[in-house]
Amino acid sequence: MRIGSINQVAQMYQTQTKAAKPKASFESQMNAYSVSSTGKDYQVAKTALKATPDVREDKVAEIKAKIDNGTYDVNLDDFASKLISAYRERTI
Repeated sequence: MRIGSINQVAQMYQTQTKAAKPKASFESQMNAYSVSSTGKDYQVAKTALKATPDVREDKVAEIKAKIDNGTYDVNLDDFASKLISAYRERTI
């Protein structure tokens, strides 16, 4: 076996590999993406939602103050109707 011929074969494979690379880079230049207006709107809404706190501290403080003062009033009819509708939604 001659070592020189192995080098020639290796060089031949290297030139073929180099020729294939420009084609791959051309294809990667062709690939692009675009974001739809719906996707952009979704991203804006997601960012705004992250900035909004989970708990509205002003409402919680107002209700706590009413409870502490004894002025917090619950409408029993509204409470009962909401409780019944929530129950119906869970069972259906």
